[in-house]
Amino acid sequence: MSDVQTRVHNIVRDFLDLESEVRPTDLLEDLDADSLDRIELVMAIEDEFDIEISDEEVDRIRKVENFTELVHIHLQGKDE
Repeated sequence: MSDVQTRVHNIVRDFLDLESEVRPTDLLEDLDADSLDRIELVMAIEDEFDIEISDEEVDRIRKVENFTELVHIHLQGKDE
């Protein structure tokens, strides 16, 4: 598991106060994350990685792995 993935999983697990580990394929709705939770998760991830996720990208987030993918994309863009 990459450092980014570990950090994203920890944010999701801690924010949603989950007892079990988070898997990349977990659907946010299955983790009982409502639309407000999703927005707050986006803000937490933006703060953690110093990135900005657009509204269009937020609309496509369904699974935990979508957060990790977006972070990777945004971090690559910062390196260029």
